[in-house]
Amino acid sequence: MVDYENPNVKSKAAAACGWDFIVLMSRQGKIRLSEFFSSYSESQKKRILRDIAADVLPRQAKMCNIIEKGEYKFVYRRYASLYFIVGAPVEMNELIVLEQIHLFVEALDGYFNSVCELDLVFSLHKSLMILFEMFIGGMLCESNRREVLQKIVEAEEMVEQMTKPGEDTSSQLDDGLSFQEQFQLGRKPGARGPRGNR
Repeated sequence: MVDYENPNVKSKAAAACGWDFIVLMSRQGKIRLSEFFSSYSESQKKRILRDIAADVLPRQAKMCNIIEKGEYKFVYRRYASLYFIVGAPVEMNELIVLEQIHLFVEALDGYFNSVCELDLVFSLHKSLMILFEMFIGGMLCESNRREVLQKIVEAEEMVEQMTKPGEDTSSQLDDGLSFQEQFQLGRKPGARGPRGNR
């Protein structure tokens, strides 16, 4: 019998609720989006990304979508030329993770009208907005796709209202992006405008 009042059991159950990280990678191994919900050092993140490229990319289509790697497991799905790879705790149900990945892809499809790799490259900030609207700390908080897309549209309308005439709307959104994400969008980190001009 499991003692659910035991603090160790409670912490394991809580840890098994959410993702540790999500990575969107092309078939060529290019990272299109990566978000870590648990704290990892830069060297650990690089090791995880190397493991993903080495373990997931060469797999055949009919092979299992789950790879156990110590304290977490890779659960992935391939959509066209993109792999959606989630690092989940070993205790987490793989079928739930696969369903959550599909839910995220459906939300991206709903926003971009049939999402493709270029949508993620040129609209990384919008992809992250959708991800953060659905998942908080790696845990699924909003599963209604219509509700998620409505919140994204409301946020975009708010940015449009706050934007001064003649100013690039995307520069307003850069304030919330990390330096890596701004660099991926082709902008100088901390600079305004489409090419990093002030």
